[in-house]
Amino acid sequence: MRVPVAAETRRARLPLDGGVEGAGVRVQPLLVARMLAMPHFYQRPSGPLSTLRGLGLLTPRRRWQHVPIPAFLVEHPGVGPVLIDTGLPKAVADEGARALGFAAGVAYSIEMEADHAVVEQLPARGVDPMDVRVVVMTHLHYDHAGGIAAFPQATFVVDADEWRAARSGGFTKGYARRLIDHPFDWREVDFDDPRVTSFATFGRTIDLFGDGSVRLLSTPGHTPGHMSVLLRLESGRELLLTADAAYARRTIDEELVPVFVDDVHRYRRSLREIRRYVEQTPGAEVICGHDRDGWPAVRETYG
Repeated sequence: MRVPVAAETRRARLPLDGGVEGAGVRVQPLLVARMLAMPHFYQRPSGPLSTLRGLGLLTPRRRWQHVPIPAFLVEHPGVGPVLIDTGLPKAVADEGARALGFAAGVAYSIEMEADHAVVEQLPARGVDPMDVRVVVMTHLHYDHAGGIAAFPQATFVVDADEWRAARSGGFTKGYARRLIDHPFDWREVDFDDPRVTSFATFGRTIDLFGDGSVRLLSTPGHTPGHMSVLLRLESGRELLLTADAAYARRTIDEELVPVFVDDVHRYRRSLREIRRYVEQTPGAEVICGHDRDGWPAVRETYG
């Protein structure tokens, strides 16, 4: 059943304003929190009841490990500060996962410092949160959409299929209505539009500002409308943010399917596009969604 929310979307008129010919961006990864994840978080077990066993319900918590929850600050020469995802709300630092709802409080264990909320990290990087004009939502799961309320002045860009999934899905699908239920400037992008083009190894992409600096990549599977983001840096090199289309670099290298997947077939297809890109673009930087082993090597700034 469709869940009514105060927020409504409009179709995005693309490209968005602010593009600069030949623009490159600077990117600052933001570590928002760490979530305790079950042993099979990166790869679901084989055999019967794989999802149930993969959830780790019978696995002692001492065998679980923390994985990073990131967001990204992108500085564009014409648009100004842009966010890729919003991380978790500041309230999680005080209340833990209970701040996301009763069910989340029972199911998840999250470590977060109050000053790690995205809205708190931006001033230290010289950015007034009120100056953030655009927020790209790779998808609307709680750990990516938790900080939406802190940016009421921004335009939020979301895949049309993802918006429909979040409207109808609940906690068991990874969504929390209270996190997206804000009457902000929501803009849908539709990857089924005939004007959508391919780029590199990706079949459906959108040049967000029309200057090649920020490309949205349709990578469904983890959720119905999941997007990854490909950025052209000031140096001319490319930075691929896979978000949850690939939790970790080993997800790409070993073609791993994690426990939490909406559609395994579509997930594998998206992962193959990512893998081909990585193979064909060895000079590109890649940051994955929740890479416990890879996060320590992530730089403070990419430019």
